[in-house]
Amino acid sequence: MRETVTIKARENAYEAVIEEGLLERIPRMLADSFPGSRFAVITDENVFRLYGERFKNALETAGAGYGFIIVSPGERSKSLSVLSEVLSGLARDGFTRSDVVIAFGGGVVGDLAGFAASCYLRGVRYAQIPTTLLAQIDSSIGGKTGVNLPEGKNLAGAYHHPRAVYADTALLKTLSADDFLGGMAEMIKYALIKDKEMLAVLEDNVIGACSPMLGGLIKRCVEIKRDIVAADERDSGERMLLNFGHTVGHALERICAKKGEPMTHGQAVARGMAFVTAVGEARGLTAKGASGRVGRLLEKYGLPAGLEGFGAREVMEGIFVDKKNLSGALNLVLLKEPGEAFLYPLPAGEAQEFIFGVK
Repeated sequence: MRETVTIKARENAYEAVIEEGLLERIPRMLADSFPGSRFAVITDENVFRLYGERFKNALETAGAGYGFIIVSPGERSKSLSVLSEVLSGLARDGFTRSDVVIAFGGGVVGDLAGFAASCYLRGVRYAQIPTTLLAQIDSSIGGKTGVNLPEGKNLAGAYHHPRAVYADTALLKTLSADDFLGGMAEMIKYALIKDKEMLAVLEDNVIGACSPMLGGLIKRCVEIKRDIVAADERDSGERMLLNFGHTVGHALERICAKKGEPMTHGQAVARGMAFVTAVGEARGLTAKGASGRVGRLLEKYGLPAGLEGFGAREVMEGIFVDKKNLSGALNLVLLKEPGEAFLYPLPAGEAQEFIFGVK
């Protein structure tokens, strides 16, 4: 069944279409929505291997002009050097302002292609075809684009909303277990910060790539993000609630990357959510029993909880590189109770003692 969510942004309104088996119909939808445009499809080697020929054939059947720019899979492609290669590829292939960039991949491709679209010719239109659960429920929605710098994640970027999002849930069946769990960590996040009913569904069922409830849960996540972004598009207030677990999670990712032992985004966010919930409960700011409930839910889906093996100092150093922390203050997202979150600003000088109990 097709689900559609309308997102109203400052620069334009667009629809997120969610349906199983949508992929080969997307080129016709693109051609109808952007008549006369060529499509610059930015994807990675893995997605192209799985779906490239099918998508090319569908583009040709729709009579659409197109070109492909294929990058290496993984976080290493979310860099200024790869961004430069993508921009040069757009220029070499003669794409113009009347054409449309297509981000066909997971979160890395979506962030990279969206940022390229925001830069190329001072801004061109783009559409998202997210191929991972994380991208379908989170990164393809809301207009955040960007790349990493050696100093940290997402430190270069722009707000640039897509003109359409097409989420084919059938593509999720080819994800690795780790990639699917990365998306489940974000789905759990949405439930914990904003939706007690969805939280109960996740607790009472085991959601997998073939679950008949998956499409509806994806829609609900998109609706939650739509509503939060509508209230705070530029990440200065309520939108920070979406960072629940991410302040600590990004620090863990950075620490592990430096050690040459990468941690998946889902594992890092899960650890971050469990940890800050325990901190909130210990400080009397989160309902008693919340940390146990969060930990049980994460463990049910095979996600880790806790910061075993990480030191307070290295985690704090990683936290304060995070761009979400403004003017020397740490903007910590805590749960009042599972299903309701709030922002708790901490002065930098008090953060380590508040979080770890040590100065």
